[in-house]
Amino acid sequence: MSPEDYNFITSFLLDTTGLSLGENKEYLLEARLVPLAQSHGMNGVEDLVLALKSSIDPSLKKDVMEAMTTNESSFFRDRRPFDELKNSILPNLIAERKATQRLRIWCSACSHGQEPYSIVMLIREHFPELANWNIQIVSTDLCSKALDRARGGIYSQFEVQRGLPVQLLMKHFDQCEQGWQIKSELGAGIQWKHLNLLEDFQHLGMFDIVFCRNVLIYFKPETKKDILDRISRQMSSAGVLLLGAAETVLGISDNYTKLPECQSAIYRLSNSSPLSAGVR
Repeated sequence: MSPEDYNFITSFLLDTTGLSLGENKEYLLEARLVPLAQSHGMNGVEDLVLALKSSIDPSLKKDVMEAMTTNESSFFRDRRPFDELKNSILPNLIAERKATQRLRIWCSACSHGQEPYSIVMLIREHFPELANWNIQIVSTDLCSKALDRARGGIYSQFEVQRGLPVQLLMKHFDQCEQGWQIKSELGAGIQWKHLNLLEDFQHLGMFDIVFCRNVLIYFKPETKKDILDRISRQMSSAGVLLLGAAETVLGISDNYTKLPECQSAIYRLSNSSPLSAGVR
């Protein structure tokens, strides 16, 4: 791959997805884009770059963006944030929302769906009092193929062994030819939507809980700030934001304050009142 082609692809990805590859990632581009080029009847990345520049195939831009998206996920990933969701965040929000009995949760960059399904299982297992509440879970991702997989809810034996307790597997999944399929009632309340975080997302509405985990690490600081600032405008006054273990708002956005009772990267809005500290 020529330096010119590498620079073109990395600039294209930065502009369209926010993904910042930096230098010396030729191996990654070739591993993902050579098979894509061949599937379009091209010889390699050079032909792919020429096609992108000519804009002859309108679907090629989307295919390149999706090919470079990292769809790594697992059930109850990193575990501790889900424990804190169970022990602190949800009990406090339930106390705050008793009058309306309504909660809205956004899983951005939901990948193959393990995160929203984990949230649904956690609520079903530990909060039976929410059975009659209006709980909406909006799950978004840049990759349409990942969303299709998430909707189908089918996972391999390897995928269900990563973080999913066996009792939850037996209770909430049915065995199928490809592995395990999540029971249809668990996905009934989840909305799956295609979304690029670089684009406007005001239409999604307001949320009490926002999961934006393990996606900002791929962005430049100015892009992180823009996304975090826009997310803050979609959060309710008592809302919380969950980031990945390697992510932070410190030095990036002043709109958030870390929840002192949580060890994970969990934040509330700086101008909001603390959640009821004594509720558990």
